[in-house]
Amino acid sequence: MEIFNIIFMFIIGTIFGSFYNVVGYRIPKGESIINPPSHCPNCNHRLAPLELIPIISYIISKGKCKNCKQKISPFYIMFESLTGILFSLSYIIFGFTTDIIIPLTFISMLIIIIVSDYNYMIINDSILIIFSIILIIEILLIYGPYILLKHIISAILAFITMFLLKKTGDFLFKKESMGGGDIKLLGVFGLVIGYPMSLMTIFLGAIIALPISLITIKDNQDHIIPFGPFLALGAIIVLLSKINLSLIITFLQK
Repeated sequence: MEIFNIIFMFIIGTIFGSFYNVVGYRIPKGESIINPPSHCPNCNHRLAPLELIPIISYIISKGKCKNCKQKISPFYIMFESLTGILFSLSYIIFGFTTDIIIPLTFISMLIIIIVSDYNYMIINDSILIIFSIILIIEILLIYGPYILLKHIISAILAFITMFLLKKTGDFLFKKESMGGGDIKLLGVFGLVIGYPMSLMTIFLGAIIALPISLITIKDNQDHIIPFGPFLALGAIIVLLSKINLSLIITFLQK
């Protein structure tokens, strides 16, 4: 039964991941996520139901459009798979309880942000606002108004801290060091994982970003890479590993 649930969550995750791909690609361009229906970006061929099956349709079509034979970006299947894995891990860690609701919502937002920031270097305000409202409602209903207040305070502190870091970076590097979306994103991190651990995501994000930035710096003359995806990965690590401040303090004292 446990294996069945894990597989079930993976399948659900890939389905949602396919939708999040669409949202992440279209919202930054101001396009509707409903119309036009899913289609090949090269020839506008409307995808048939069988071509919309996550992962499987990509494998069957050998990564090419059925109509024009243009190669389909492997990022589609990567994000579908990633979302499926994260949904399964959420089930393994939190189980089918109310505790899983907020992590799944949070992961959903992060997948959309990774897609949009990677492709367009944009973290859309509407995505942050919509998911923040959903998360606030979930925290209120699951944990009550007192816990919600604590989370909102954490969100404000995380936002202010990231804002000050940006201003410091702008001053030191004499140019914009990070986008406004990153600042707002950290506010949402504070809302979900708390203020101290939202700061940990900056550290983890920087560690993940460093080797990748060194690899891509030769091809990127402007030396600009989106930081949002790395912050998101850091937040996912914190969320699913259940790292907290007390554990870190205990580890450092050993």
